[in-house]
Amino acid sequence: MNRKTYFCMAKRALSAFAAVLCGLWVTMPVWAQASAPASAVAVSPVVQVPRVFGRLNASQIGLVINEGDPYSIAVGEHYIERRRLSPEQVLRIALPMQAQLSASDLARLKAAIDAHFGPQIQALALAWTRPYAVGCLSITGALAFGVDEALCRHTCGRASASTYFNSPSSEPFKDHGWRPSMLLASASIESARRLIDRGVASDGQLGLRGSPPVQAWFLSTADAARNVRAALFPPTGPIPQLALQIEAWPGDIPKGAQRVLVVQTGLAVLPAGIATLDWVPGALADHLTSYGGLLDAVDGQTPATAWLEAGATASYGTVSEPCNHLQKFPHPQVLLLHYLQGATAIEAYWKSVAWPQQGVFVGEPLAAPFARR
Repeated sequence: MNRKTYFCMAKRALSAFAAVLCGLWVTMPVWAQASAPASAVAVSPVVQVPRVFGRLNASQIGLVINEGDPYSIAVGEHYIERRRLSPEQVLRIALPMQAQLSASDLARLKAAIDAHFGPQIQALALAWTRPYAVGCLSITGALAFGVDEALCRHTCGRASASTYFNSPSSEPFKDHGWRPSMLLASASIESARRLIDRGVASDGQLGLRGSPPVQAWFLSTADAARNVRAALFPPTGPIPQLALQIEAWPGDIPKGAQRVLVVQTGLAVLPAGIATLDWVPGALADHLTSYGGLLDAVDGQTPATAWLEAGATASYGTVSEPCNHLQKFPHPQVLLLHYLQGATAIEAYWKSVAWPQQGVFVGEPLAAPFARR
């Protein structure tokens, strides 16, 4: 029985959102203009995503290790072991251990990547927490799109549109000519190893018949500037075929929530309660704020890596003032619908951001809890 047939067995019982999984595969990104008040969570029209066949696998990931960083060496070696990477899939290079990478060092890194990895390598895992930026750009954005001086002169302006956004591609380098990347970022070597282990443990473990449901939480807050994504939240309700419950919730996530798969919210500082959540392996979580991508937390806003320390497996944050353009942050429905199809964390997150130059992707790239083979 193929995956589409499984989704559609009980089609009459599906909500409009779940019905997207039954063959309505026409790309139709929707961007709302207004934010929802914290007292009532509004939802956008259902967003349709393309049907995706296949996903990235371990043989298609390239790992980059910074030889000057003990964290990078230790975390990279653990990733090689857990994902069983071949020597040809690993690039070792010396980079500065600092938050910002210079344009010249970026060019040197990009040249080494292009020279070392062949066409079979479709995406990259970067085994470090720093550097995470190149000027106003994230290192993941700069590796994909290069240095954009015009954007850095006006960081609230329009960024380059990603052709990978809401794409059916399962081979981004082949189809789009560049490799999405994700940092294996964490506060310590041990926490990074746990992050990697969660990603490996997640593969193919969700959406199974008879399995207990997982929960996706979409949280509307009173912070009007950061709450703009609430208008894009999917409708509340169960998707029984995938053992998933969607909650569009006003306020903070309830402490101690069980089997959490997704959390998205809009806040500058995250509540301590995220550490009480029962995260499932492969969980995704992010918060819309200006500086969630400053992974050393130099500005007082909570960095995206706080989600990983709490138990999530992948996240996203911006490294320079993006204003609250929805296109610069993960689209809730696009993120969830690609992940539910069996995409990896790196694919689901990258495909959910239309203008990704200022945002850094962090976590275990290959986590794929809804994959079937």
